[in-house]
Amino acid sequence: MLYRIGRIFFRIWYRIVFRYTVIGKENVPLDGPLVLASNHISLWDPPTVGTPLDRKVHFMAKAELFDIPVIGTLFRTLGAFPVKRGGISKESIRLAQQHLRSGNAMGIFPEGSRKNAGGMGKKGAASLAIKSGAAVVPVAIIGNYKWFRPMTIVYGKPVDLSPYAEATSDQLDEATEAIMSAIREQIRHYGVRRNN
Repeated sequence: MLYRIGRIFFRIWYRIVFRYTVIGKENVPLDGPLVLASNHISLWDPPTVGTPLDRKVHFMAKAELFDIPVIGTLFRTLGAFPVKRGGISKESIRLAQQHLRSGNAMGIFPEGSRKNAGGMGKKGAASLAIKSGAAVVPVAIIGNYKWFRPMTIVYGKPVDLSPYAEATSDQLDEATEAIMSAIREQIRHYGVRRNN
């Protein structure tokens, strides 16, 4: 219930403040295990990815954020769970796998951090998707979160990871590049359209 209320609030906020446009929402499965793999440009990205959708999206977030009064409770309510500083722990991976095996949606940023925006992706999203059988939808966040400046959120068609089913190290690299290429292509295509 609290998640739904929060989603309504964010939908109104995004329409007024960020004037967001949503493209490709029909590409997102309404049920079943799902990885939403997005570029990462701001702390606003998790609600940006999840707000337009009609299903709950779970995210990993820095553990220290959960120590902040009110914020920590809000994050948990919105489907986030903590990751310790210094890397993703086995517990975090276990929780992510549990969510996917339960048929839930996970939002993942393959770039790892905002400092690596536009850089190489990490293997976590591909690995989790292949091991759980989750669909992978590439998400492109286009804009800069300036008030009253338009933003675009693009949900692409699911990336076919079946050629990488054995999940060897090389295949995970290739699967990750396939996901990142889809995200970059959406940014290129819709970013150009937005600026014209």
